[in-house]
Amino acid sequence: MPELLAQPLLEVAGVFVGAMSGALAAVRKQFDIFGILVLAWAAGLGGGVLRDVLIGAVPPVGISDLRLMAAALAGGLVMYFGHPRLERARRVINVLDAGALALFTVVGTLKGLEYGTTALAAVVVGVLTGVGGGMLRDLLTGEVPVVLHHRQLYAVPALLGSVAVVALWHVEWAGGLGLGAVAAGVFVLRVAALRFRLNAPGPWRGSGSGGAG
Repeated sequence: MPELLAQPLLEVAGVFVGAMSGALAAVRKQFDIFGILVLAWAAGLGGGVLRDVLIGAVPPVGISDLRLMAAALAGGLVMYFGHPRLERARRVINVLDAGALALFTVVGTLKGLEYGTTALAAVVVGVLTGVGGGMLRDLLTGEVPVVLHHRQLYAVPALLGSVAVVALWHVEWAGGLGLGAVAAGVFVLRVAALRFRLNAPGPWRGSGSGGAG
């Protein structure tokens, strides 16, 4: 089994960044301090809870790992005190969300592999871990989850990253350098999709659509 010394650091970083995105979204909705911290927890740890339930790693880290819960709380508090310069910056939420997507995708896929899942299951778990926190954040703030209605590539970078992690695992290259490169690739692809409006295909329109009305 490859050495995974980088995984704990990646997971803490992902929770912190994800929590910041959730807290900033809560600030934009004028939530109180409790709501801000709840959104920080949901965005930082929601995907991990979903992952752990799916692979049978109970109790989930979102309610049992003090280190990760502290990281989520810290991310929420950073935004609670630092939001005056950031609360109107939708771009900041997008960048934070891209960072969380990248880190959670890598960590989620690794944990699935550690628990002996198949390669396919590890990819599914990795993608769900990557997008889960952002989906929960959007739902709790009354928004349609970005993965469902914004056509800019969101789940696709997570899918590609998860497949890359599985490949690295099987050739025993899943160390810090390789995992960092995958996370960076997911992040860059997501940010590029936002910057250059790289879209997933919308509904197919056949030659007979859009008739005379």
